[in-house]
Amino acid sequence: MNGTLVNGSPPSLLGITIRRAATSGRFFLVYGTVMATLLSIALAATGGAAFSSAIPLLLPIFGVVGSMGGLMVFTNDRLKGVLEYLMAYGIPPRRLFLDVLETSLLLLTIVLGIALGAGVSFYLARGHPLPGNFVVFVCAYTLPMSYVSSAFAATAGMFWTTLSSPREGMNSPIGLIPLIGVLPPVATLMIVVLVGATGTVTPSGFFEVAAAMMTGVAVFVVVLLSLTGRLLRRERLLSPA
Repeated sequence: MNGTLVNGSPPSLLGITIRRAATSGRFFLVYGTVMATLLSIALAATGGAAFSSAIPLLLPIFGVVGSMGGLMVFTNDRLKGVLEYLMAYGIPPRRLFLDVLETSLLLLTIVLGIALGAGVSFYLARGHPLPGNFVVFVCAYTLPMSYVSSAFAATAGMFWTTLSSPREGMNSPIGLIPLIGVLPPVATLMIVVLVGATGTVTPSGFFEVAAAMMTGVAVFVVVLLSLTGRLLRRERLLSPA
């Protein structure tokens, strides 16, 4: 960053954040993409209901893991004093948060795009017609659940990073947030499995459960973002070192 202002405002760092997240968080991006793609292709090879029903349920889990690069950049920048430097140039904390959030959602899009593209292409190449309920499932559940869960993981991780002292390994935000981020899709999956064991689950019932879960998580994310200016003063983003 050259320190100059554009039309009286700090320059956008979104492009830089995306490139840094793809580099520093490449383990998460590669792991999430490879696992989601292999799973998608493997289920596509079986054909039938295994592909159309399982893939929409499982992709959000790997998508969230693949989007962790943005949070890794934020965590490293806070520990190294980069956030303090950026704020000195006039970039507000809310803008830093939004850059990381948007970066996480972009990385998620990469994971989902590759996995869905590979699975659907392989499925169609084997001569199977794409089930109509698969498209509905992906549009009504997979995509919204993935984006809501990724936003939840990124936002909760940034708050955790700024409100706590740094920890190593699994005790650090970047170590535990992937596990927390997959809670919404995993909890939804468990509820569906438990209800399905009773023989009472229906498509409409599933979407009602999923919609309630996604709405609750989305509200939580919006509330946290709205409290950024109040809870996260500039001193919270200074390096703890």
